[in-house]
Amino acid sequence: MTVMTPKFGMGASVRRKEDAAFITGRGHYTDDFLPEGTLHLYVLRSPVAKATFTISSIEEAQASPGVHLVLTGADVAHLKDLRSGAMQKQPDGTRAPTRDIPILCRDRVQYVGDAVALVVADSRAQAQDAAELIDIDFDDEEAIAATAEALSEDAPLVWPELGSNRAFLYHVGDKEKSDAAFAKADHVSRIEFVNNRLVCNYMEPRAALAEWRDDENRYVLTTGSQGVHSMRGILCKTFGIEPENLRVITPDVGGGFGPKTFVYREYAMVMEAAKRLGRPVKWTGDRNEHFMTDAQGRDNVVTAEMAMDSEGRFLGLRVDLTANMGAYISQYGPFIPFVGVSMSTGVYDIQALDVTINGVYTNTCPVDAYRGAGRPEAAFLLEKLVDVCARDLDMGREEIRRRNFIRPEQFPYRTQTGRLYDVGEFEGHMNKCMENAGWSTFDERAEQSRQNGKLRGIGMATYIEACAFAGSEPAHVKLNDDGTVTLLIGTQSNGQGHATAYAQFVADKLNLDIDKITVRQGDTDELASGGGTGGSRSIPLGGVSAARAGEDLAEKIRKLAADELEASVDDIELSGGAARIVGTDRAVDFAAIAKAAKAPEDVEGFGEFVQEEATYPNGTHICEVEIDPDTGRTEVLDYWIVDDFGATVNPILLAGQVHGGVAQGLGQALTEDTVYGEDGQLITASFMDYAMPRADDLPFIHFETRNVPSTTNAMGIKGAGEAGTIGATPAVLNAVTDALYRAHGIDHIDMPTTPSRVWEAIRMAREADAA
Repeated sequence: MTVMTPKFGMGASVRRKEDAAFITGRGHYTDDFLPEGTLHLYVLRSPVAKATFTISSIEEAQASPGVHLVLTGADVAHLKDLRSGAMQKQPDGTRAPTRDIPILCRDRVQYVGDAVALVVADSRAQAQDAAELIDIDFDDEEAIAATAEALSEDAPLVWPELGSNRAFLYHVGDKEKSDAAFAKADHVSRIEFVNNRLVCNYMEPRAALAEWRDDENRYVLTTGSQGVHSMRGILCKTFGIEPENLRVITPDVGGGFGPKTFVYREYAMVMEAAKRLGRPVKWTGDRNEHFMTDAQGRDNVVTAEMAMDSEGRFLGLRVDLTANMGAYISQYGPFIPFVGVSMSTGVYDIQALDVTINGVYTNTCPVDAYRGAGRPEAAFLLEKLVDVCARDLDMGREEIRRRNFIRPEQFPYRTQTGRLYDVGEFEGHMNKCMENAGWSTFDERAEQSRQNGKLRGIGMATYIEACAFAGSEPAHVKLNDDGTVTLLIGTQSNGQGHATAYAQFVADKLNLDIDKITVRQGDTDELASGGGTGGSRSIPLGGVSAARAGEDLAEKIRKLAADELEASVDDIELSGGAARIVGTDRAVDFAAIAKAAKAPEDVEGFGEFVQEEATYPNGTHICEVEIDPDTGRTEVLDYWIVDDFGATVNPILLAGQVHGGVAQGLGQALTEDTVYGEDGQLITASFMDYAMPRADDLPFIHFETRNVPSTTNAMGIKGAGEAGTIGATPAVLNAVTDALYRAHGIDHIDMPTTPSRVWEAIRMAREADAA
């Protein structure tokens, strides 16, 4: 049997089929839904970071024009708090108690933006006006916002009953083995730094619309998410209801990046209000609310040391990490530093590890997964430290990496944290990236910059991450009566291009144009279960399942066609939406085949790939920058990447994911910082104060792959959604530091390296030189 390879199959550069709707304004997002009779909900939030409060009166608010409902914490006491199940075991074997997120605060607020009351009215403006009439008294208390100060003896306690701001204590590695490695070391390099807190800032702020269907005895919740099934599960626990009593729908989503995974209070609020009022209730957050309340990312304070022998080979790594959890424990919050630490040794053969993690409470917005979820933090720590090791030993940065890479013959390689790397050729992609970047001729470019009064630097990061973790994502396909095919899968597109990528897998098996394939996600009524999107899992897991479902359906179509054409199944080929006998013009189209089926299952395919281990994408990023010493402004001149993603599904989609990741990593390194005052007030609460990277901050990105197929994935694929962010931040920071070190001996600068921070570092260095 001859099967033609379609132009839109695996590896083809197919343009995104979903983009036509988006660029012509036909996308349909949560805020676009407005059922007849919809009311609007507004949340009254705390203006202070820490206080007890009393609400003496809501009567004036209730009597305001257009108001239908006012609720306080006492009114929703029957709803369970939003609780995390992600707390890991501490060294003594216990799991620390959590401090859970109440739907509405009862008598105490813990950060600016904490939810105090809700108002539902005919319009958002009416609800907001009424909320200002709620008579509430706040008794302010001293707050703590700084991560580094949370465990100091005189720090105010977020939760006094705990006796400390420590949320949990984790330890990873072997302290005795690490102590022995440090005892015999010829050199030890040490760094201290802050991994700055970030606000996600997806294009579409969160929104939620709830309806109570009395005739169905269930809620219907429409909201942007990264997976409807996990959202349904958590909200069912909150309300004490069964899954059949809640339908969750996610339409188009304008960016997720981790924070849209989580269940937020407002989702429970609109559900409660909708049932009480018997009308649809909508909440749409604004950008200021996003800054205050959506789970934030990173925020670590770190000390790290590397023990080395006389040849610069790594003997042991020690890390002391303080991770800010914010005021409450968010959905996956405690797991983020834990999974990040599991990648502590990166691409290097380090045989001793000792890591201590202190999670701390502060009077700030809760912290949770943000693109990369712990792995960017781990890569940044290690790649910054490796550069310092090279400087301390007066060794080339590429040479110290080359000496310490895990070699290809060592795979499969078990790390000190238990990670099992299946394959890798780290020196290969580093060498290729250096060649592309003109690493060997950089000094000539640096001299030209010096003559022009500028400082030039080049930085490198060689990273590895764990993603597409063990598990599965089943796929279901169906041949429709009109000859089109529908794929149902439990992941959720947030802009990645799932409608195109999944369609390519199915199209490859059916030899069908991808425009004939519809991908459906985001409705708990259409699919019983699903794992959602996160951890770069959709394509490595869901894509393989989609391919297998396509194979299953293709075989069923051949059998039906063989019956219709009175031929052998082996003689049937699929092409262009029809099944034909090979070498003849006798054919039957897919629509006729669908109508000829005697039972629904005859035209339904199913596929499931169960993966036993994570995939480990890796690569090298190199960044070149130029700094104006008179202003402190950094310009990113050029950027090169050579990545190993195992196999490429669609080069266009892949480049888009990598480019977007680099933009976010560059943003952390150069511009973005979430700043709280000593009193816990959020200072960077809008785009006026929080500096997102702009288009002119980004260079042209030279991107290519040097793939080594994964042996844990059935199609050799390694996840790619988060890799750009993981490699970018250390590469950019190392480039800035290189420029400053070459010119002024400055070997450390914290992120973001804003013009003012860079200018001040140069000024201080000049003054020290002059003294």
